[in-house]
Amino acid sequence: MALHISIIAPDRTVWDSDAEEVILPSSTGQLGILRGHAPLLTALDIGVMRVRTDKDWTPIVLMGGFAEVENDELTILVNGAEEGSSINKEEAQKGIWLIFQNQDVDIEWQHKQNRERWREP
Repeated sequence: MALHISIIAPDRTVWDSDAEEVILPSSTGQLGILRGHAPLLTALDIGVMRVRTDKDWTPIVLMGGFAEVENDELTILVNGAEEGSSINKEEAQKGIWLIFQNQDVDIEWQHKQNRERWREP
């Protein structure tokens, strides 16, 4: 018996299937859920949820919400969600670029800072 997962956004059901394991972006950090988990209600941050079916992991971007675990059923109510494979990388980068421009952020400086911060030792 597997863990049944339902991800529900205001406009559609994003996921309704069984899985072996889930990692949620909860408001207190990453939260792993397996079959037999104790009942739980938690707030979710904006972040990436990971779902394992067999040996494959599927990333799903969540736009905040709540998750409830009970009787091997995980119900997730979110403001929005998108499966990783359906995200257009170029469109997402354009959107980020526009957000930075509208916030008066020096994008080149920010990019340089990020490269230095995450550079391999």
